Amino acid sequence: MKAQWTDFITLLKREVVPALGCTEPMSVALAAANCRKLLGQVPTRISIWVSGNLFKNGMGVGVPGTGMIGLPVAAAVGITGGNPDAGLEVLKGLTPAQVEAAKALLPVIQVDVKDVPDVLYAEVLAEADGHSARVVICTDHTRIVLLEKDGEVLMEQASAPGVQIQPAKSDKPGMTLREIVAFALEVPLAEIAFIREAASMNQALADEGLQGYGLSIGKILTEQVERKLLSDDLMTLAMRLSSAASDARMDGAMLPAMSNSGSGNQGIAATMPVVAAARFLKADEEQLTRALVMSHLVAIYIKMYQNKLSALCAASTAAMGSGAAITWLLGGQFEQISHCINNMIGDVSGIICDGAGSACSMKVSTSTSAAVKSSLMAINNLHVPQSEGIVSDDVDQTIANLGRLSKRGMLDTDIEIINIMRAKQQGKGN
Repeated sequence: MKAQWTDFITLLKREVVPALGCTEPMSVALAAANCRKLLGQVPTRISIWVSGNLFKNGMGVGVPGTGMIGLPVAAAVGITGGNPDAGLEVLKGLTPAQVEAAKALLPVIQVDVKDVPDVLYAEVLAEADGHSARVVICTDHTRIVLLEKDGEVLMEQASAPGVQIQPAKSDKPGMTLREIVAFALEVPLAEIAFIREAASMNQALADEGLQGYGLSIGKILTEQVERKLLSDDLMTLAMRLSSAASDARMDGAMLPAMSNSGSGNQGIAATMPVVAAARFLKADEEQLTRALVMSHLVAIYIKMYQNKLSALCAASTAAMGSGAAITWLLGGQFEQISHCINNMIGDVSGIICDGAGSACSMKVSTSTSAAVKSSLMAINNLHVPQSEGIVSDDVDQTIANLGRLSKRGMLDTDIEIINIMRAKQQGKGN
């Protein structure tokens, strides 16, 4: 097997993993759980510092198993019931008794934003009886870079407080869309069979979401199909399944999502539209498997040009992976797959991320509909021309242009979004 294909498989296994709950609060919960482990007792004071982007994505999202929202809640249950060794499934074994114990901790928890170079940063300091424990996570959701007990550093690595992030040698990922498509269609099926877990896991989340969570977008769309106000077509099915999974996830359902690039909603957006298309088109198991691999790897590739967290809605970019896969399921080849991604970048690249919450389900459904629409245009060889906006005839250049817009052009947008949300929390805005 080609060396690059082995690298692709390793990348998929690293970036497509189960996550229970929104990943930003889970980072805080994981740091808190490790603080409790170091401290050896329930703390009487807990201080939390997070990057602006992590604050943005943790302020209004449900914490699994609690019926509550916010970073203080995530930290509290991380202390009382978190598994410090479980990564993004840190709260998987949470019990009602542990939730009740966590509520008693909320008055002693303080959260603030810290000016740090990492867009993804969580620091938890737990104190009790003259002892302290401090844990820092940054760069990736589960990457612990500092463990400290009573002021003594037990473990430290690059990107701890005060350590500047070294820029990558190149902003360009070591792959192209053509290579991704070739891999997805030619790699031995047995080597990629693991990706089917994404379909089963996120389908279970969608089934749960159809019962009614959050804004109940998936449930409402399903009811409108039954009332004949919406057609039971490919686009509607894709929107129903995708938004239902997001509804459940963002409202704290105790079911994991198969994530992509550190985000459950990205995993949902890269999975459920493909599942819907495979079901609607009666694709076989191999076609579904290869389509899921294509979707998830395209989503990872596009995200590589961007920061882990930014002002650009990552569900919209993850759904570009679904668009590519749906185009292939509809009979499209590389040229049409390229057209589809260019169409989506010409369509939904302006969706902002104003934090994780129930409205994410709306953005997931919007991005899903754009994926189907762009696919249908692409297989008819209709596409946004190079003369318009940030789109280039070279799809890899278009993806790079989107990354530049996200990474450089939207920095001020991100700052203003965070400022607005902090003002709301402090009662200074409406």
